[in-house]
Amino acid sequence: MSDLLRAPAEIKYAEELDWLESVDGNPKPFAWRLSPKMLRLFILGSERADGLDREISQKWFGDRSIVERAIVTLASDRGLLLIGDPGTGKSWLAELLAAAISRNSTLVVQGTAGTTEDHIKYSWNVSMVIAKGQSRESMIPSPIMTAMEAGSIGRFEELTRSTSDVQDALISILSEKYISVPELDSDGIVFAKPGFSVIATANSRDRGVNDLSSALKRRFNFVRIPVVTNKKSEAEIVRFRTEELLRRHQIELDVPPTLLDVLLRSFGDLRAAAASAGSDDEKLESALSTAEQIGVLEDAVLHSNFFGERALTARTLASSLVGSLARREPEDLAILNKYLHGVVEPRSKDEGGDWPEFLDGGRDAIATLS
Repeated sequence: MSDLLRAPAEIKYAEELDWLESVDGNPKPFAWRLSPKMLRLFILGSERADGLDREISQKWFGDRSIVERAIVTLASDRGLLLIGDPGTGKSWLAELLAAAISRNSTLVVQGTAGTTEDHIKYSWNVSMVIAKGQSRESMIPSPIMTAMEAGSIGRFEELTRSTSDVQDALISILSEKYISVPELDSDGIVFAKPGFSVIATANSRDRGVNDLSSALKRRFNFVRIPVVTNKKSEAEIVRFRTEELLRRHQIELDVPPTLLDVLLRSFGDLRAAAASAGSDDEKLESALSTAEQIGVLEDAVLHSNFFGERALTARTLASSLVGSLARREPEDLAILNKYLHGVVEPRSKDEGGDWPEFLDGGRDAIATLS
């Protein structure tokens, strides 16, 4: 795993998955590697009441009912659509589900304006077609077709970013559970095996880009992933992801709880300001998601390790926050400057602690970018 920049979940958690499969005596739908109960436990972590001989780490932080509904959907013949704001963990949940069910989360189609019908069905190896003609051997199956043939989970990221003809092609796959290959005289139909399903994700902020047709909507069960608003849950997510980064880079650096609190409160303040803003010009372009919060902290940790004193400081954290969130100039810089003077400056006088240094670091970063 050390040779991989980012290991998929089935490799990263292979030892846990092997152990859970060995002790899993519950009924399993189709050819699932884990039962629904063990699948939920793998994603949300174990508790003492589960009576296991070892602890299973929590990997996704969210409401238990969301995970349960997602699992139930995949056990039916309907597709699963995870929809929510950026940074709510849709793709991570989809990867964990596919890894635990099929032990393969890499059968992924990325939805973009350039995604074509070939990306979800099949294409051809041109040199083999010229040499031997069109056959199953010269056909290049898409990740979705591969999932159908294996009875596995296929994933479709950013479904609403793909065009309507691509979405229409997905309708027949979800309805009929086969793909017709008219170029082949015989063996021209690829049928889905039991266990095949599709997990799609959609960004709720992309509404209006390529809206889903009512026919496609009927083929999916919608599971909405809410923005994390609980401070404790968000702190757990940020800490979990940051610890993963430190392990991957083999960095020995502590993230003081006081600085984590500064980061959480800063994002909370900026979200409140965005919610009360009268126009888009008064809002940061950033979605201020949990994922972006993790990005700010990761940037600060890496900067401290490579260019600092191997200790995270409030000044470095403020510089990373400004650098990560200031995407438009001068609008975003003006909003951040207003926040520093209107909120952080009074707080640094009243509470002290890390806030004065955070204020100075933010001012210096804005001055550098202005």
